[in-house]
Amino acid sequence: MSLFLCPICGAPLTREAGAYRCVGGHSYDIAREGYVHLLPANRKHSRQPGDDREMAAARTRFLSAGWYSHLLDALCAQALRYAGPAPVFLDAGCGEGYYTAGVAEALAGSGRQVRACGVDLSKFALRKAARRSPGTEFAVASVYHLPVADGAADLLLDCFAPLAAEEYRRVMKPGGVFLYVVPAPEHLMEMKSILYEETYENPEQQVEYEGFTYLNVVPAERTLHLNSREAIQDLLGMTPYAWKTPKAGLERLGQMEELTVTAAFRIHVFRRNEEA
Repeated sequence: MSLFLCPICGAPLTREAGAYRCVGGHSYDIAREGYVHLLPANRKHSRQPGDDREMAAARTRFLSAGWYSHLLDALCAQALRYAGPAPVFLDAGCGEGYYTAGVAEALAGSGRQVRACGVDLSKFALRKAARRSPGTEFAVASVYHLPVADGAADLLLDCFAPLAAEEYRRVMKPGGVFLYVVPAPEHLMEMKSILYEETYENPEQQVEYEGFTYLNVVPAERTLHLNSREAIQDLLGMTPYAWKTPKAGLERLGQMEELTVTAAFRIHVFRRNEEA
């Protein structure tokens, strides 16, 4: 039985050769790369939602080079600290699957019987995710309408994806742990100072969400010495700055052959409250 539900009738899906099917007769073809499309047309707000081909490729190259491995290490440490012996792990907004695969592998490597799934709006990202982690289920879906049963997930990760706290509360088991990654105040400040005339730090804040209790805020910080124009452009290409920066700023960054930049994150760790 799959971790996913039918987005039309809500029945459990079964993965068969070439397709996911439910008892209601609905069927969803599995793409050649291994992911499934579970985003109904009435929730698809653009022709190609999510990251485009170029952004997904830039993120894959940059993350595969290990530049953000310190964040992955910190996420794995939290997952190993809180997950039980047989966790269900859901990555909401998984992108190209770098963190999904790393956390799932860490859990499995510790002897846990992990079941993992990831959702994202971008089929271009999921093509890479499914190839990276063939033992994980991946689906095109929205974090605001997760095709996952109530109380299914023991561990949920949101790494720079839109926050859908109410939906996360629905799909998480009471006592489960939610890891929410946001940029620290100084994240990429050196690159931002090249792109823009004026720069601002990201806000440092702790927000309480209904149904969750704060456990911790874990920093993950590293100074990166990007030593090629390609690495610099991949970092730019995987951020929103690639399409909302004035031309002059993009030209300044495009001339750079190396760049020292701060990669700083905060992992907000929550526990899903027990039911009243």
